[in-house]
Amino acid sequence: MTNRRLFLSALAGAPLLWTADTPKRDGRVMSTRPFDIEMDLDGFADYLTPIDRFYVRTHHYTPNMKAETFSLEVGGTVASKLTLSLDDLKKMPATELVSVCECAGNGRSFYEPAIVGLQWEHGAVGNAKWRGVRLADVLKKAGVTAAGKYVLFNGGDTPVGKMPDFQRTIPLAKALDPNTLLAYEMNGETLPVSHGFPLRVVVPGWAGDCWVKWLTNITILDAEFDGFFMKTAYRHPGKPVTPGVAVDPAQMKPVENLHIKSVIAMPRDGSAVSPGKPVRISGVAWSGLSPVARVEVSVDRGRTWQPAALGAEKHIFGWRQWSHTWTPSTTGHYVLMARARDVSGDSQPFEPEWNPSGYLWNVVHRVAVDVTESPIAKAAPAPPPNVPDLAAFKEKCLACHDEKPIAQQRLTRAQWDREVTKMTNWGANVKPNEKDEIVDYLVKRFGPRPRR
Repeated sequence: MTNRRLFLSALAGAPLLWTADTPKRDGRVMSTRPFDIEMDLDGFADYLTPIDRFYVRTHHYTPNMKAETFSLEVGGTVASKLTLSLDDLKKMPATELVSVCECAGNGRSFYEPAIVGLQWEHGAVGNAKWRGVRLADVLKKAGVTAAGKYVLFNGGDTPVGKMPDFQRTIPLAKALDPNTLLAYEMNGETLPVSHGFPLRVVVPGWAGDCWVKWLTNITILDAEFDGFFMKTAYRHPGKPVTPGVAVDPAQMKPVENLHIKSVIAMPRDGSAVSPGKPVRISGVAWSGLSPVARVEVSVDRGRTWQPAALGAEKHIFGWRQWSHTWTPSTTGHYVLMARARDVSGDSQPFEPEWNPSGYLWNVVHRVAVDVTESPIAKAAPAPPPNVPDLAAFKEKCLACHDEKPIAQQRLTRAQWDREVTKMTNWGANVKPNEKDEIVDYLVKRFGPRPRR
């Protein structure tokens, strides 16, 4: 975990634009270049996630955009192309809604075998009130022709090295949904830089990869976009596959709807409580297009279940806070569980449905607690392997990003080999004679190990 001082220290080498952004607190910094941070479990205590706790996912370098020079270009299969300033957008009818925004990879670290990518746990999610204009109103202004089928979004962020630009499409029907917004405010404040200032897409019920930030271009297409982040990344097989097996992206579909999910925020995993004293078990639950119907809690490893009390705040796309009071009568080691069910009847699985990119984790959350009269000494985690520094690793691998995203991985030699090849194709200056040396180093230092 990192506090505000550590966060600001981590960004000491970042562009000046960060000083105008909302500083984050008490989160787990996943990467500083580009910037990614996971919300601490304390963030689930609020119905509307405070901006200084809200997670951040950034694929590329953050742009330095100014409201007075901002423009949104709308083109493609439209009757008339548009160029809209921020003032133009704010003169249009405004609307607001409460919605969860969750990274598709939230929970990736829990999959076994390990999967390449940022190793999010529970906190790549937040619930906010978004204000802006309906995307449908902007598209109506441009006049979408009969040929229009998909809406392509592009932002002003700068790609890392030779990485493909981050561009995503959504079907026209979803774009015309009255709940799909172009937001310029978050929780009653001007949209912060790290959350897409001055304009971002809000696609409630769908994963955060569709919520493009720093939006500068909207293009109506007659077919789905064939860029990397549509045809290769953010794709899901739509069914569980054998763990560790590769799936051709052509056999998968773009990630869209979020799955029903709940998180236990309190008590924390590994904590100790006293017998005979009430324990408040609490957390939040959310879903995609079908609202949360109920949450149940088990204190006996799933043998029996009790209904949790749901909070009064209720929005179609927002999360539901819940709580349950448990008074343990005897000492022992207990496993608490929470499972949610949505209005359609879908509920959380007890076992993971593995997929090649680690998307849409929604397994029933388990938290172990000790009911004890006295504190229990915990064994210290094993130290990381002591591997001598490699100059080629620092020079080639850390030129575009820091070590944090690498240190999270638990990859096999074959996985690291593919990652080095991919990064070389994206601009890392790795010579053929250096590749094996770097892969050896990565396996020794960041190879397979139990998840801590």
